[in-house]
Amino acid sequence: MKHLVIFAHPNTKNSFNKAILERVLQASQKMNVDTTVRDLYGMNFNPVVSWEELSGSFKEIIPAAIRHEQQLISEADLITLIYPLWWMGFPAILKGYFDRVFTHGFAYKTDETGTVGLIQGKKMQQFITMGNNEERYQQMGFAQSLNDTLVNGLFNYVGIIDIEHRLLGDIHIIGSEERQALLNEVEQKTKENLTALLEGKA
Repeated sequence: MKHLVIFAHPNTKNSFNKAILERVLQASQKMNVDTTVRDLYGMNFNPVVSWEELSGSFKEIIPAAIRHEQQLISEADLITLIYPLWWMGFPAILKGYFDRVFTHGFAYKTDETGTVGLIQGKKMQQFITMGNNEERYQQMGFAQSLNDTLVNGLFNYVGIIDIEHRLLGDIHIIGSEERQALLNEVEQKTKENLTALLEGKA
């Protein structure tokens, strides 16, 4: 069983996102799951796809570094995304990661019958932090819009349909006890998802 964690926050030392990452890793380690972390800022991942790379991808010309990321995704049973919500979307580095990694022939294929997602049989969980209030986003319809785009809209397209996501709001104003409660929830949810996958492989 393999767990791939994709972490996208520029404060890689003491942000709340980093605390989430540590709890996710604790859950994996306690269950002896083979876990790989892709810290996009720590890797200094280049999010800009060039025209040469984009056009080459349709001819199956893929840079070695991108093929490596694709292999990690292919091998993963659980994929965890940890990122802050910025301007109603992914941080640019994470969006660029998907721009470059989700290539034609790897993430999807298109023929006369339409488009088919190729990244199948995976489970995904997303932990998304934001400065605004989650309940307010629910009332305004923003939470549903995010689900339709960042969660199911994108990943269903490439074949990932078993997805859970959690919006963690008011991060800048909640106290330490509330933060700890959220981190406990993150760890518990990760354990539950890993347990379900392990039982399915038994």
